[in-house]
Amino acid sequence: MKKFLLVTIALLPVLGALAQRPAIDSLQLMKDIRTLSADKFEGRKTGTKGNRLAQFYIMDRFKQAGLQPFHGTYEYPFYFTQGDKKIMGTNLYGYIPGKTDNVIIITAHYDHLGISHQANSADSIFNGADDNASGSAALLSLIKYYQQHPPLHTLVFAALDGEEEGLQGAKAFVQQLPVPAASVHMNLNMDMVSRNEKQELYACGTYQNPDLKKFVTRAADSSAIKLLTGHDRPEDGAQDWTKQSDHYEFHKKGIPFLYFGVEDHADYHRVGDAFEHIDPSFYYRAVQTIRMVLSAADTELTGNKARSKVIY
Repeated sequence: MKKFLLVTIALLPVLGALAQRPAIDSLQLMKDIRTLSADKFEGRKTGTKGNRLAQFYIMDRFKQAGLQPFHGTYEYPFYFTQGDKKIMGTNLYGYIPGKTDNVIIITAHYDHLGISHQANSADSIFNGADDNASGSAALLSLIKYYQQHPPLHTLVFAALDGEEEGLQGAKAFVQQLPVPAASVHMNLNMDMVSRNEKQELYACGTYQNPDLKKFVTRAADSSAIKLLTGHDRPEDGAQDWTKQSDHYEFHKKGIPFLYFGVEDHADYHRVGDAFEHIDPSFYYRAVQTIRMVLSAADTELTGNKARSKVIY
């Protein structure tokens, strides 16, 4: 509780600076990332008890936020093989109806690495606060925001499983999209958005999808952090993030994407990726910045002039 109070106090200057903008719920955002990265969830590895507990938490938050299910359920199991083992993963998703049938799909994976002993550490739980409780909590905060600020597009929100096992949840999702593929204008994916010493967040995908760059540029001009483009060109080599998270499966299907993430830090895929090591101020501002990009895209992707002004 003491840590949570310190986080709240740390956010106060940021909240004051953003008071004139429609904002996400910062307290709920911090509660969600703290909860999803708690030891109780045992690292959220696909197919484990901890992963299932995370599913229950996310579905409960979906219900609280009023996210609509497609077929009376948020749960969509899928299967994949790992060696001689067959593993079940579960994607969780629903939607907020828009003023048109055009769709934007917002994704974040909620699984992580589970429990495994790491040399020189007494801790064995890979809590995955940044990777990717941060994206999952951001997704939940965006659901609440757009329930209060109805979108033009229909927004599908998907918490995907099995990303750490080779983008398995994203593969299953795009194979059976809940909406017609032709109606999907964009995928916005979030994976690792809660800490960066340089206060930098990257939007990957403008190289492949130059028509989306204007939304990033506009948000960057108003953002309280550094919103950069890059990590999406073939010449970037190992630093090309095009294939490194769930957006890649959408890209392969021809769906334009933007992927938001930070550069790797010292705790990437280590037990040190814990709630105590996130940067609350950066995290809140990063999610608010992503929301600004999404609002711009929602307003303008269809070319509809009914909402000519983007609300920041």
